[in-house]
Amino acid sequence: MIIINIKDGESLDKALKRFKKKFEKTGVLRELRSRQAYEKKSVARRTQVKHAIYIQNMQLEGTI
Repeated sequence: MIIINIKDGESLDKALKRFKKKFEKTGVLRELRSRQAYEKKSVARRTQVKHAIYIQNMQLEGTI
């Protein structure tokens, strides 16, 4: 359970923003989306490799 302590004089918007940040860090939503449909390990690995290649190409293009 995520607990957010609201400080004196703090606006509700700021507290909500801190809550959203903490919630995102837990990875609950990401895990929920991944569990909605089963993905074979081979397909997951292929996707991971494609993403790594994409990131590597982006880094190479930025340095040239």
